Amino acid sequence: MSATGRILAEFASLPTRRPLRLLGASGQLGYGIPTPAFNAGLEHKPDLIGCDMGSIDIGPYYLGSGNMATARESTKRDLRKVLVAARRHDIPLVIGSAGSAGAAPHLEQTLEIVREIARDEGLHFRLAVIPGDVPRDILVEAIRADGVIGIDGMPALTEEEVAAASQIVGQMGMSAFERAFRADIDVLISGRACDTAIFSTLPVLLGFPIGLSVHMAKIIECASLCCIPGGRDSILATLDDEGFVLESMAPQRLATPISVAAHSLYEQNDPYVIIEPEGRAELHEARYEAVDERRTRISGATWLPAPHITIKIEGSRRVGERAVLLCGAADPRFIERREDILREVAKVVRDLVCEDTEEDYSLFWRFYGIDGVTEKLPDAPTPGEIFMTIECIAPTTARASEVVRTMKQYLLHYGYEGRLSTGGNLAFAFTPPEISVGTAYRFNIYHIMRSDRLDELFPITIEQL
Repeated sequence: MSATGRILAEFASLPTRRPLRLLGASGQLGYGIPTPAFNAGLEHKPDLIGCDMGSIDIGPYYLGSGNMATARESTKRDLRKVLVAARRHDIPLVIGSAGSAGAAPHLEQTLEIVREIARDEGLHFRLAVIPGDVPRDILVEAIRADGVIGIDGMPALTEEEVAAASQIVGQMGMSAFERAFRADIDVLISGRACDTAIFSTLPVLLGFPIGLSVHMAKIIECASLCCIPGGRDSILATLDDEGFVLESMAPQRLATPISVAAHSLYEQNDPYVIIEPEGRAELHEARYEAVDERRTRISGATWLPAPHITIKIEGSRRVGERAVLLCGAADPRFIERREDILREVAKVVRDLVCEDTEEDYSLFWRFYGIDGVTEKLPDAPTPGEIFMTIECIAPTTARASEVVRTMKQYLLHYGYEGRLSTGGNLAFAFTPPEISVGTAYRFNIYHIMRSDRLDELFPITIEQL
């Protein structure tokens, strides 16, 4: 019998449900799992080990390119740690959003590493794999049926954007994970998935309240980020029918009522609602009560089923090749006139590099130290120095490099009104200061799709290793 089969059979035989223990091993697998906290979690004999592996926070590049955001070496180290522990203790292991962005290339790279570990460690287990890629024909059908809407101001999705996307994924929810759990498995690895599904599916399947399960899952998928001080050490949730208790497995991290409640603001437009494909958890009546200095008990979340299943869809398309110029400036006259100077130099560069061809690139610049992260307040003092990134996106690497190299030379020596020294306007931390950084992508799909074809969207395959 597999790890999930064992737990399902155990709970089916109990006259009353015992508390369920779930270990959030990593806030994002591949960046390192602190061993002391993880081992401390294993001593509590968890019923499930879960790891979120992906995020949209990393931007459109990884989804578009198919590359992992984490280094292969550290990813393999983390995967080995959780996989060996799960099999040694016969605990189900669930990994969501494989390989950073959860598309087919990311899932396959993750599975390749898992198979290597299984061979190296002599592990044998039943593996469920759920891809998260959305077939383009299904998405086009939904567009034509007015079943797709944009999120956060995204324009209406067009068939042209669907065709242009390098990868398209959908965030699967609990229903796909539930089908996998019922297939008698030891390990589940999915493509793009709701973070909550990693931890909420098993308790819901066992009969625990859905609202509590989803609320718990939303917190522990970030490991000990909800603690003071926040961190990425493993966290343990102990769930019963009335609530759950959170405890970081790192002794220096405290899960307090305020710190846990504040986590409701993380990645949420509304701190009182957690929206999932199947419905939403309502936190308006949630209560956060200290058990002791390090632990908090949470209760009160309820569940409201959705009238229709909806899936969040993400897609990324190539916009060109990118090169950047990295430099600094300390002349107060240059800093004061920075925008005018950059625009004037950009015109000089355009006249030079477009002398015998059309203008086929875009230039962008940001001034760190003054308004690179936030807009400069009207009464804020002008800094003594700034750092600049000047970015070019062009059809080819060679073209982008040509533009930023020309920009560097003319910006370095540009004569602007009030300049006192001709020695150079810029400072460089290293050479070359212009760098080709590869293909640039943008999110072109960030929408909600209504669909009742979940089995078709998220098929499950079983592999015996």
